[in-house]
Amino acid sequence: MELQTIIVQEHNAVGYLTLNRPQQLNSFNETMHHEVSKVMQQWTHNPQIRAVVITGSGRGFCAGQDLNDRVVDPDADAPDLGLSIEKYYNPLIQCITEMPKPVICAVNGVAAGAGANIALACDIVVAAESATFIQAFCRLGLVPDSGGTWFLPRLVGRAQAMGLAMLGDKVTAQRALELGMIWQVVPDDQLQQTTTDLAEHLAKQPTYGLSLIKKAIHASAHNPLETQLLLERDYQRLAGRSNDYREGVQAFMQKRVPQYSGC
Repeated sequence: MELQTIIVQEHNAVGYLTLNRPQQLNSFNETMHHEVSKVMQQWTHNPQIRAVVITGSGRGFCAGQDLNDRVVDPDADAPDLGLSIEKYYNPLIQCITEMPKPVICAVNGVAAGAGANIALACDIVVAAESATFIQAFCRLGLVPDSGGTWFLPRLVGRAQAMGLAMLGDKVTAQRALELGMIWQVVPDDQLQQTTTDLAEHLAKQPTYGLSLIKKAIHASAHNPLETQLLLERDYQRLAGRSNDYREGVQAFMQKRVPQYSGC
């Protein structure tokens, strides 16, 4: 498939997806939605890919929706923005959160609107010092989408989430770290290497177990403690029957580095 809006690389069991519309700050149009969706689905089902990195080219990570694809004609009926959410953004967020392998976001610049929330949907977010996060929806009279109203209050609490969503203020990478929105901030010139090292480390880990950790943490957002304890029991049973668990125990006993297969 010839790609027009993204760059795709696979190396050392890691899939690298770079949003590549730098002149538009990597904002999404329909072509980008289709290309990202196709690649992410392929990697979801590809056992050779054991970790995924999403980043952007140029000076921004992603400015959200390309408004040139949503030109509003004052003489026409109002557009159905919910259709775009249902068709494109919701499936992308679900793909990221349900992918049975770690998804890392490397935020290399501005992450605004849906771009900010796509980053927050990823399992681990590493940001360059110059990166910023903006819930820009309120400036257009819109509601945070792409999971924004779900992720924000869980990451930063209700009070901060309300302020971020209603004011649309720019949040620096360091402030995002302090709020608990992201995992790590690194100097701009170290973002690529730091993210590559992290992704390649995760790709060598027992990724079946990591997939269960991911599912359990997402489930905890709406489960009462009693239900979550039962889920932990069930997932631990599954993890304990995996090849990776056997390999991990054997490697520990033999004092060697484990060679995990991800199953």
